[in-house]
Amino acid sequence: MIPPSPYPALTGAGARRLANSNDRVVVVGAGGWLGLATLEALHRTLGDDFHERVACFGSNARVLRLRGGVEIAQAPLGELSQLPSAPSLVLHLAFLTQEKAKTMSEADYVAANRAISRQVLDALDIIGATGVFVASSGAAYMAQDPAAEASKRLYGQLKLEDETAFTEWAEGRGARAAIARVFNVSGPYINKLSSYALAAFIADALAGRPIAIKARRPVIRSYVAISELMSVVFGLLTDGESGASRFDTAGERALEMSEIARAVRAVVRPSAEISAPDDRRGTPDRYVGDRRRYRTLLERHGVAGLDFEAQVGDTAGFMAGALGLESTPAARTGTEGTTY
Repeated sequence: MIPPSPYPALTGAGARRLANSNDRVVVVGAGGWLGLATLEALHRTLGDDFHERVACFGSNARVLRLRGGVEIAQAPLGELSQLPSAPSLVLHLAFLTQEKAKTMSEADYVAANRAISRQVLDALDIIGATGVFVASSGAAYMAQDPAAEASKRLYGQLKLEDETAFTEWAEGRGARAAIARVFNVSGPYINKLSSYALAAFIADALAGRPIAIKARRPVIRSYVAISELMSVVFGLLTDGESGASRFDTAGERALEMSEIARAVRAVVRPSAEISAPDDRRGTPDRYVGDRRRYRTLLERHGVAGLDFEAQVGDTAGFMAGALGLESTPAARTGTEGTTY
């Protein structure tokens, strides 16, 4: 039985099957945003079994700290293959981001990411993996786009390599692979507060500043809560089927930055002003996944989608605590009053 908590949990058929199984969950890249948010959802779902059933790996050995005083040890990725063999669901979240591609030489960036993926791929059979989740990216669509930024093309190409390699593993073993081309996500442990529009808008609102839209052209995004995404992932990894299932993430609505700013204002600080350049009529920047497949997966695995306002509340509730700021009553309702 899952104890009451204000933090997101996994939902749907996959969450129930996971809780009732003995499968080990191996999280590679556990210390990043997606990893930490997933660990929190796993703790809510597995309860007292969390530490016995979850193993974490990353770039180095350290203790990962979650809200509520929960701690879990992370081992270096090089030790992954030393895990005793047992039925395992592996979450492959480790990857040098597209921003790193701007600061590293192409050769070093490619070599580093291929080495990470090879370590994970080589360990799957050794540790008894029956399924793997690959966090790909919407940038995979840009791999062959000459109009895309060079760093995004390179990042997307390497993500395509991962998709192919782990698909071949699953198909060759009669195992399961869930591959998500992740576009925009929300939720606790959000980082890079100055790089992500949602985080930047929430930080402005929490600090009492005007919510600043800096883009000089329309920018369109669509958000999915990490807890919702991972509920779909565990639905796929526990559905008893084999082979790879590939899908985009996509929220209920595609939102322009001005709509995102208004939603943040409504949830976090209704008195906030919104500032934007006077002329934003350039070619739209649209980065939105195809929702048709994702909607089917939500329905098939019994996962309730989280509307954008509730996602803002969850994200703002975490950020308020992380930044040492008081969240407004609206923000707290978004975090604690949501049914998962």
